[in-house]
Amino acid sequence: MNEKIYKTMAVTGAGNIALGIIVLVSGIACGILVIVNGAKILKRKSDIIF
Repeated sequence: MNEKIYKTMAVTGAGNIALGIIVLVSGIACGILVIVNGAKILKRKSDIIF
């Protein structure tokens, strides 16, 4: 009985770690894209403002 509980907790823990890494990487990627796009907008600010 204890082995089933241990295996279930191990699989759940590994899944949570993997999900956390995926969320972290996607968050960093989105942040980089936002910064790059913001820099492009600031670069062309004179063209945007009439």
